[in-house]
Parts: sequence; C-alpha cells; structure tokens
Amino acid sequence: MDEEATNEMCFSATASFVAGTVLLGMGAATIGRLARPAEVPYALIPALFGIQQLIEGGLWLTLPDGSPHLSNILTHTYAFFSHVLWPIFVPLAVLLIEPDRRRRRILAGLAAAGGIAGSYLLYFWGADPTTAQVVGDHMLYISPHFFDGPILALYVLGTCLSSFVSSHAAVRWFGAAVSLSLAAAYLFYAMWFISVWCFFAAIMSFTVMLFFRRARAAEKSIRCVD
Repeated sequence: MDEEATNEMCFSATASFVAGTVLLGMGAATIGRLARPAEVPYALIPALFGIQQLIEGGLWLTLPDGSPHLSNILTHTYAFFSHVLWPIFVPLAVLLIEPDRRRRRILAGLAAAGGIAGSYLLYFWGADPTTAQVVGDHMLYISPHFFDGPILALYVLGTCLSSFVSSHAAVRWFGAAVSLSLAAAYLFYAMWFISVWCFFAAIMSFTVMLFFRRARAAEKSIRCVD
C-alpha cells in the first residue's frame, strides 16, 4: 500500500443492485423474527448492508459521466457505512444480545475499540473524504486513512473479533464468515480491499438470520415443554 491507498471494485452496478435487493428482503425477514427491542440492531445488519450495496450501485451509474454532485454524495455516504458505521455498530449490536455478564464486559471493551476507529475515521470522513472514480472497468476508491495500522487493527477488533466473544454460536458463525471474507479480500484483492470486503461481508450477513431462527426455535421448544 502506498501513501494514497487505493481500492478498486471489480464487480458491477448489477452485482451491487442484486445483492442490495436480496439483502433488503433478507433484512425484512430477519426483522420479522424480532422478539425484543435489544435484538433490533443485530437484525438490521443485512438491511444496512443492502442499503450500502444499493448506494454503490448508484455510484456505478453516476461515474464517470453522470452527475458529479450526486456521485460525491454517494461516495461520501458509502464511506460512512464502510469506515464509520460498521466498527461502531457491529460490536454494539452483539453486546445488546449478549446475556453473559463477563462476555458483556469484554464486548464493551471491543465496542470502545471500534468506537475509537470509527471516530477517527469520522473525522477524516469530513476533513479528508474518500473519493471515487472509474478507472477502466473498475471503481477506484482513494482512502489513505483507513489503512493506518493501529486504526485498522481497532477496526477489525470491532467488526470481526467482537462476534467471536458472543455466547451465541450463530453470532460466532457471523464473525467467522466476516473474518473469512476479510481474509479472502486481502489475499486475493489486496489493492481493492475496502470495496471487495464490503461486498463479501454483505453476502455473508445472511448468517445473521441463523441467530433469530435458533433463538425463536429455542423459545418455542421451551414453551412446548412448559
């Protein structure tokens, strides 16, 4: 990576729109399985990924010859999701559904780590925002601050490792899926890491539904025993 770290999105508007539409439908189905308010943030993860993918689909249509103002808004909004939202949102969502007190303390620490990363990137989101342009058949993102070593480490702690602390097996599966997608994006698409990881992680967010299926099935089993 050089001082101006760059990332290319080697997919397409169609891929982003299809993924976004499917994830929104999946998110609606997941939200329909809610049993308590504390589950709302975790249930929203697929839908939020879906919105992020639709934003990128729109960006494909506005670059290079579309509306510069609209493409700037879409780039800025996409960067808010990828840089700021996920390191803060994911550990908090996992924390809210965690019943074990000891694990909650660990998750609080990981949420703080993600909060530091998200706050740092939020500052540069406004002061030195990410830019995007079409280069050949690829979407090129320029975002140097994301790759600051300590910040990237805190980002990964929040977005990936927090799920492994959960006492819920299905939440740990989500963490494993997101972590595997991170590894795949880095190994095979290192130059294009942000966009490719966000796409892969979005697809992997289907595992969020597993938590709600298992939770509702367990509750139904308990009611039948009673």
